Amino acid sequence: MVLTPRLDLRQSQSLVMTPQLQQAIKLLQLTNIELSAFVEQELEQNPLLERIDPGAPDAGEVRGEGVDEIASDALPQTELETAQSADTADILSRSAETGENIDGGQSMDVEVDNDWSSDTPGPETVTDRGLDQGGLSGTSSGASTYGDDLPGIEQTLAQEESMREHLLAELGMLVENPMERLIGAHLIDMLDEAGYVQGSLEKLAEQLGCDEADIEAVLFKLQGVEPAGLFARDLAECLALQLKEKGRLDPAIQALLDNLELLAKRDLKGLMKVCGVDEEDIQDMVAEIRALDPRPGRAFNHDVAQTVVPDVLMHAGPDGGWLVELNSETLPRVLVNNTYYAEINQSAKSDQDKRYIHDCLQTANWLVKSLHQRATTILKVASEIVRQQDGFFRHGVSALKPLVLRDIADVIEMHESTVSRVTSNKYIATPRGIFELKYFFTSSVGGNSGGDGHSSESVRQRIKDLVDAEDPKKVLSDDKIVTILKAEGIEVARRTVAKYRDSLGISSSVQRRREKTSRL
Repeated sequence: MVLTPRLDLRQSQSLVMTPQLQQAIKLLQLTNIELSAFVEQELEQNPLLERIDPGAPDAGEVRGEGVDEIASDALPQTELETAQSADTADILSRSAETGENIDGGQSMDVEVDNDWSSDTPGPETVTDRGLDQGGLSGTSSGASTYGDDLPGIEQTLAQEESMREHLLAELGMLVENPMERLIGAHLIDMLDEAGYVQGSLEKLAEQLGCDEADIEAVLFKLQGVEPAGLFARDLAECLALQLKEKGRLDPAIQALLDNLELLAKRDLKGLMKVCGVDEEDIQDMVAEIRALDPRPGRAFNHDVAQTVVPDVLMHAGPDGGWLVELNSETLPRVLVNNTYYAEINQSAKSDQDKRYIHDCLQTANWLVKSLHQRATTILKVASEIVRQQDGFFRHGVSALKPLVLRDIADVIEMHESTVSRVTSNKYIATPRGIFELKYFFTSSVGGNSGGDGHSSESVRQRIKDLVDAEDPKKVLSDDKIVTILKAEGIEVARRTVAKYRDSLGISSSVQRRREKTSRL
């Protein structure tokens, strides 16, 4: 066999991920906040992209192809404001021409000499009253202005003090030794958001080259700062610091703190034996413990919870069905400025400039097309979810059907991965509240006699309802819950009930019996 070089021509097909396709996939899985940031970046980089105000009169002149569905949703309030501005301009122009009175009987046709001036002598001026020294000064035109050196309004806003800033200020007042201040600063940096010391004091001593006793001494001083409970190493120490500050840390309650696991189990008899007190005293001690703050660092948590802005809106229709629409406030309104493209394309001289303009046009057109495709896909997926989960919106969680991505993908003729990207971090506002689209996809729990399956979420909700309605004297065990569900046509194992119960944060039957007995 002779090995010789030769040239062969073969034809094959393969799927290539072009940059445009990668961008379309990326846009599909972005949240509305991430999408807004991405569009802002593109607006900065591409001169042919333009953000359009739906109420602008020339919006139709620069609108590109394939963006009518996204950029043409003019908001009613924008049209109203434009009409009001036009009416106001009309009134002002008529008033300027005719001298017509438009302000409560006071004519705008006045003499200039009637304006107040600081140079005009009078019985009492601003300077005589001493206001000029306070930062007000009269001008020759009669206007009074504040001093130019005053800070802007954005610089006068109140700023919340962080935990670290508060503790560093306390450290400066408590400790004078520079070495102790250094140790205190490291201890402050070791605090978590709840105010607990995280990390080993032994390792900190090795890092700073000092004795562990020195670390303990500084820690003891810092444990006296406000609010009480900071710089604790565990829950028992945190509660003890707060009780010590109130003067209530006696041997009995210290014994209770040393046995918090019995308190978690509601084992009041065991606590009475350990603490050496009667039932009335143990109840008072437990009530006092409950009044304490297990996370004292939360007092410095000033984070504002961000509200969820839904991507899809849903409401009842006049015919008894459901109307599904996209939230226009979350849709980016961008389009291609073809007029500007025609101007700069004619003035471009070099091939490099023409190539740059052509690339910008292609990128802008593809972005607008991708945004339109993203909006259409989200609406299509959301509409099908609403159709298949109609029982949930009418009757609640008990009517939630088991649903997988394939069920939606087969109906809308898309791939499961596309449906997965669309439903991730996308929210829908319904008459029952705001839900993530992923919420409606649940696994199936089998029914009796080969009947239809039940959604795992509806089974979980049924378990919660049974536990909430149980008699305190006859607490339902997992086996009893299995029997009740089986009678209702839900075939489920005991370990599944235990798993669902744990996911709901519901304790075992023994623990619930102790809790409800103690309440009684």
